[in-house]
Amino acid sequence: MSRLRTHNVSRRTVLKATGMAGLAASAGFVGNNIYSPAVAGPAPKIRLAWTEVAACHSPLGFGVAKGLYAKHNLDVELFYQGASGQTLIQALATGKADAGAGLVGDWLKPLEQGFDVKLFVGSHGGCQRLLASQASGIRDIAGIKGKTIASYDVVSPPKVAFQVTLAKAGIDPETEVTWKVVPFDLVGEAVNRGEADVAAHLDPWAYSIEKKFNFIKLADTQTDVYEGHTCCVLGANGPFLAANKDALRRLAEANIEVHEYTANHPDEVAKWYFETLKPAGLSLADLTEILGSLVYHDYPIGQPLVDQIRITAEDLKLVKVLDSTTDPKTFAERVTVNLLA
Repeated sequence: MSRLRTHNVSRRTVLKATGMAGLAASAGFVGNNIYSPAVAGPAPKIRLAWTEVAACHSPLGFGVAKGLYAKHNLDVELFYQGASGQTLIQALATGKADAGAGLVGDWLKPLEQGFDVKLFVGSHGGCQRLLASQASGIRDIAGIKGKTIASYDVVSPPKVAFQVTLAKAGIDPETEVTWKVVPFDLVGEAVNRGEADVAAHLDPWAYSIEKKFNFIKLADTQTDVYEGHTCCVLGANGPFLAANKDALRRLAEANIEVHEYTANHPDEVAKWYFETLKPAGLSLADLTEILGSLVYHDYPIGQPLVDQIRITAEDLKLVKVLDSTTDPKTFAERVTVNLLA
C-alpha cells in the first residue's frame, strides 16, 4: 500500500488550527512529519461510517487508501452508511460501526434525545449551499422573504442550517418562507423549472446544480453566520469509546492530519476520489474545485469542540430544532468527550 508523502505543515500551524497544545505532546511531533506516534502492539480495528458519495468525506477514504490511519497504528475499515444522517445514527446504534462522520445538524437532535454517542473531533466547514435561480430575481438573503425554498427532506441538514441563516437575518424561517420537499436528485431541477425559487443542498450536488443551472450562491456554511464553524464532526458510540479511548485519540489525530493534507493537496485527494468512486456528472476539475473550497483548518478538539457544539445548540434552539428547555452549555459538555484530557 502506498504511503502519504512527508509534507511541510509546521507544528505551529497544526497547534493553531486545533487550539490545543496538548495534541503535540500526545501525538509526538518529529521534524516536518505532523505525527510520529510511539505506539506498540497490534493495531486496534475501528469501523468508521462514512458517506462515500459525499465529496467532503473523500479525505477519509483517501487516508485509509494511503495508509495514514495505519501510520497511527489503527486498522480502519470504512462502513458505507448511506447518504442520510439517520442511517449514520442507525449504523452506530446497531453496532455496525464504531465511529462515524456526520453533519452537526444530523447529530444534535438524536444526542439531545439520549443517543449514546460522544462527539470528539471536527473535520471541516463549508459543504452546504443556498442557491437562487436567475429567474427568481433574488440576489441576497433579504430577497428570500416570501419565496419558496426546495430541499430534500423536511429536516434536511441544509434546511436546518439555512433556517438559522434566515432567522439571524430577521426572516422567520417558518412563516415568512415556504419550504418545499422534493426528491434528493431533483432539488436543482425543481428550482430550474420554477417550482421553487431557492435550493438548499449539500456538496457535491449543490456545487453541481450551481454550475449546471448558473444559480446564484446566497449563502454557505463557511461564511457569514458560519464563519469559523465546523459542519462535520466525528462521533463514537459509548461502549466503544469506553473500551478504546486511546485508539479514538489516535483516530482524531489522524483525522486532523488527513484534513490538513487535503487542505494543501486537494488535487491529490480529488484524483483519488475521481478514479476510485467515479462520481456521476462530476469531472476531476469539479472535484478539485469542491475540495479546494472547503475549510479544512477548522477541526476543533477538546474545549474548542465543546464551544462550537454549544454555539450550534444555541442556533438550533433558535429555529426550534432543540427543545426550549435544553441548556446549550450543559448539553455541549454532555455530548462531547475531550480525548486530550
